[in-house]
Amino acid sequence: MRVVLASQSPRRRELLASVGVSVQVRPSTTDESVLPGEAADAYVRRLAREKAEAVPASVGELVLAADTAVVLGSEILGKPRDDADARRMLRALSGSTHVVLTGVHARVHSGEATGIRSETISVSSAVRFVTLSDERIDWYVATGEPTDKAGAYAVQGAGGSLVRGIAGSVSNVVGLPLAETLALLGRLGLVLPWGKR
Repeated sequence: MRVVLASQSPRRRELLASVGVSVQVRPSTTDESVLPGEAADAYVRRLAREKAEAVPASVGELVLAADTAVVLGSEILGKPRDDADARRMLRALSGSTHVVLTGVHARVHSGEATGIRSETISVSSAVRFVTLSDERIDWYVATGEPTDKAGAYAVQGAGGSLVRGIAGSVSNVVGLPLAETLALLGRLGLVLPWGKR
């Protein structure tokens, strides 16, 4: 069974490769706007499902898609529009605990009468930031790392120096909760690396 990753995120591809799951990348172009009144969990689940459904797949291909959001209180922090927006997000996260939510959706067309099987999950992790000075925020923004990251930071890069602690899945904060994603892929019929002979 071939796994198709409906994402151009190199982090998700690298996470899957680190556990022996090779993928073919077919990124989807899905509008990532939050719907009026949409809760964060519903938002990441919907986007993951829409991303997977937007990618064409053949019989026997398993399509995997994910969407990650940083949530502070009731605000969903997406990717910053520019450096000023990144600074705003980092100031808001400074010294506080926020939630990182990832929605993961997988679907497979078996070619049998059962047709398409799919499942959507979401995983949350709590992330505690150190208190950031304006100088530290300026330094981090100047690294360029916040540009395309939800919440304007990357825990796997220099942004890891801003994080005091994580409760829950660390790979979820990177962009794909590995343990839960592997379990999902297994439920949909993928032979996982440790099950191969």
